[in-house]
Amino acid sequence: MKMLYVDCCISQRGPESRTRALAGAFLSAFRESHPGAETETVSLETMDLKPLLPDFLNRRDALKGRKAFGGPEYALARQFQAADAVAVAAPFWDLSFPSVLRIYIEHISAIGLTYHYEADGCHGDCKARRLAYLSTGGDAEQADSLGVLYWKQLCAMFGIPRFDHVFAGGLDLDPGRVPALMEAACERARQLGREF
Repeated sequence: MKMLYVDCCISQRGPESRTRALAGAFLSAFRESHPGAETETVSLETMDLKPLLPDFLNRRDALKGRKAFGGPEYALARQFQAADAVAVAAPFWDLSFPSVLRIYIEHISAIGLTYHYEADGCHGDCKARRLAYLSTGGDAEQADSLGVLYWKQLCAMFGIPRFDHVFAGGLDLDPGRVPALMEAACERARQLGREF
């Protein structure tokens, strides 16, 4: 089994990132419960991802027309498409998530590779059976969180049948409650990692 971990734990806290702690709890439990599994990490904070502008899109379209998905233009999409399971970790920023994660989504959304169209609509072509979205935020969780809804809809587009998420919220409302809130969220993440 191959787990793809998309690390978007961008934080001024560096190694003390609360999102990183949540993701670490999930990944540790996953590795303990799946000792033979391979984890591949994409660190968005260290990548130089560019938005898809016309020249790049034209190159990708020309390759797509020949079903030539082996080049660097499709590297992230190939990696995502081949994963057996996916975990995405990102903080709750400006009602969704950091912009580099949106750029990553542009790169993995590749018609003919991660999804395709038929007369009845969009069909996913990704191998993953589950995706976990792990997030932290200063405010309480909202039922209509855009980041959660976005990843849930992406799972449907990519053909990933099960979506799970853990949100550690309210972290800026009362500093005294942060350790307890984080521990409760990390325990939910550990439980999800064990049974993922």
